[in-house]
Amino acid sequence: MTQTRDGAVRPAQGAAAGAPVDEPAQPYRIRRPSDAIRFAASVVGLAAVMLLVSIAQQTTHGLQTDIAQGTAHAPRLLLTLATLVSSFGVLAVPIAFAIERLFHKDGVRVAIALLAAMIAFGITVGLDDLVVRAAPGGVLDSLIWGGTETAPVHTDIAPVIAFVSAVGMAGRARWQAATWTMIGLAALTGLTASYASVAALAATYLLGRAIGHGTLYAVGTPNPRPSGTAVVAALERLGLNPRRGARLDGTHDADETRRYGVALASCPQDGYGARLPAGRGPHGDWDVEVRVLDRDQQTAGLLYRVWRLLRLRGATTGRTLRSLRRSLELESLMAYAVDAAGARTPRLVGTCEVGTEAALLAYEHVPGRRLGDVPDGEVTDELLADVWRQFRALQAGRLAHRRLEDEAVLVGDDGLAYLTDLRSGETAAGDLALRLDLAQLLTTLALRAGPERAVRTAAPVLGEEALGGAVPLLQRVALSRATRTALRRHKDLLTRIREQIVRLKPETEAPPAKLERFRPRTIVSIVALSVAAYIVIPQVTSLDIGRLAATASWHWVAAALGAAALTYVAAAFMLMGFVPERLPLWRTVLVQLAASFVKLVAPAAVGGVAVNTRYLQRSGVRPALAVASVGASQLVGMVTHILLLVLFGFLTGSTAKATQDLAPSRTIVLAVLGLGLLAALALTVPRVRRVVASRLRAMFSGVVPRLVDVLQSPRKLSTGMGGTLLLTLAFTLCLDASIRAFGGSLPWTTVVLVFLTANAVGSAAPTPGGLGAVEGALTLALTISGLTAETATSAVLLYRLLTLWLPVLPGWGAFAFLQRKEAL
Repeated sequence: MTQTRDGAVRPAQGAAAGAPVDEPAQPYRIRRPSDAIRFAASVVGLAAVMLLVSIAQQTTHGLQTDIAQGTAHAPRLLLTLATLVSSFGVLAVPIAFAIERLFHKDGVRVAIALLAAMIAFGITVGLDDLVVRAAPGGVLDSLIWGGTETAPVHTDIAPVIAFVSAVGMAGRARWQAATWTMIGLAALTGLTASYASVAALAATYLLGRAIGHGTLYAVGTPNPRPSGTAVVAALERLGLNPRRGARLDGTHDADETRRYGVALASCPQDGYGARLPAGRGPHGDWDVEVRVLDRDQQTAGLLYRVWRLLRLRGATTGRTLRSLRRSLELESLMAYAVDAAGARTPRLVGTCEVGTEAALLAYEHVPGRRLGDVPDGEVTDELLADVWRQFRALQAGRLAHRRLEDEAVLVGDDGLAYLTDLRSGETAAGDLALRLDLAQLLTTLALRAGPERAVRTAAPVLGEEALGGAVPLLQRVALSRATRTALRRHKDLLTRIREQIVRLKPETEAPPAKLERFRPRTIVSIVALSVAAYIVIPQVTSLDIGRLAATASWHWVAAALGAAALTYVAAAFMLMGFVPERLPLWRTVLVQLAASFVKLVAPAAVGGVAVNTRYLQRSGVRPALAVASVGASQLVGMVTHILLLVLFGFLTGSTAKATQDLAPSRTIVLAVLGLGLLAALALTVPRVRRVVASRLRAMFSGVVPRLVDVLQSPRKLSTGMGGTLLLTLAFTLCLDASIRAFGGSLPWTTVVLVFLTANAVGSAAPTPGGLGAVEGALTLALTISGLTAETATSAVLLYRLLTLWLPVLPGWGAFAFLQRKEAL
């Protein structure tokens, strides 16, 4: 074999070249995930530098001054020599490297690097000559980079950094040292000549890296992966004599590993002293299966793994990043450990590197099919029990597989189960990792054969006690990505698995374990609250609270407070009307007050539903009927809200035609119609329509039968509908009184329309109580409707104080009281 300079291995003249390999043509260029990651990291670093120097301006200027003073004492001859060397070398070294690459027929890589250098040159010239001149004295000119004598980026070295990043000098230490020495000297001369500041040089480096790696990812890099012929030829180093081979995983070049089947021409001994069978039969009947680890694929999925590492607790996730050598060693160790533990797995014949860009693991080939490819009729209880026996051997050896999906279970032609795909395995695993494996395999087999059979076949092998340990871990977040995707079509599968285990051992029922450090909706809430604070805080700080309190009409404030209190009675009637069972009025009012406290820790559309459902269950209503009753009240409330929105939008628009000073109300009508049009257009997208339909189906399942029950009682129907209308009326009265408390006045129809619009926005917002979204929507709508900005902001703050913040303390008291009374 011969190895090229780019790391690829090609068969030498001789026997190895005579082993044909059937595989699809490899792509000439590939997009490496590592380039995308480096590009993103450089962009983030560039943003961090700009933010840092914007915040710490004095520190940046001080550092620049210290460097200027320090270099002033350096020998002028040394500085002059450094300037001359860097001026020549910063271009000469990369050019010499490019010529050397051209002699080795690596012109494509050089062309890509030159493209990156040209892009970097154009961007830096644009920043230096256009941006700064267009905004003299601006942030780029003086605040960030340290003064008008400096440039935002170093035009001389940014293209060189982009070139070096794109051309790839990994493994060529001398060229790297020479190139970065020249770049460092050029940066030093820029500092001494006050051409660029420290911040500018940091930004120059990050910008050059971003352009280099971004260009490399966009265009693609020459494929460094060794061909199948080189992989098969490398088996000779293991004492094997390959006769022919073929790619087993088709043309999926984006996969993390490539697999080849290899037939041998003789019967050598493997690492255990046993003799491997000779090549047999037709094409596709192999003696050895080779897994190839390509270096460029070691970073595939890194961002997802980092996200899992941050989101989940430490013992829940495996190693985030592994080098090629580390991946080879860990999979080899896992293969030997699984075999030593007595679990059935293809025997590892040997491992070796294939040049500098790949490594291989050669396994004894076991003819068979993956579990996902086995027909349903062949997935027998005996096969499932055999899978559980192999898993028990793993558990006994303290081995965690971490990828027990369909692809990891091989059903051999002999009808036996084999465990494969050991790349993510872990030896000396902790209890949590072992239990996570159990939860994963339970879910995998339940998806394939149903939860009843999965649990029934596992119980005699593992025991009821072991199965009980998996109950708290049967959570979507604990499972692999492919399994979570499959669970979208089987939303109740995990619940059914828990039920089957609890039937075997009722005392094992336990709450879910806390595997997450935080949930994605926490980040959404934080971002939304930050935006809300950005909107609300400037409004509050711009107001003179003392003057507002002195000028407010307190009788209108009292009226607004009374209307706010009326909303809890209306909400109680609304719930009572859709529950055929009898509910006490004042306790139901207390429940609505308690829900106002829960609003601060949950989105507005979620907190009340959860509290009311829990209250109905505690009142003796069966869980399914409780959910259906709350869903019925929510459905009627939503329909009523939409109808009122359309009605008052029409009335407001009609009134505006006859009343000139209400003309701005047309804008509200147009906004409502625009939102409706956007929603209608979104529903034309099949995926959006499916998501909305599934959410509504889950929310309102069982609602129609509950509505039929309510319709049979005119008293209940009038109570529910009356409570729904009274709730809207009370909120509208509160908002109208808040407006009048500060001397404002709007037509009744406009106030109703403003409330209905803002309430819809708040219900859709992910923030607790619709915080930020409601304030912004109300203020904007009232201002458009004709109020001054000061009056609108004051009215909105009073309205939200009475309906959101003031009820928090009594809501907490009601929540605690109802919990003590076991009503919640």
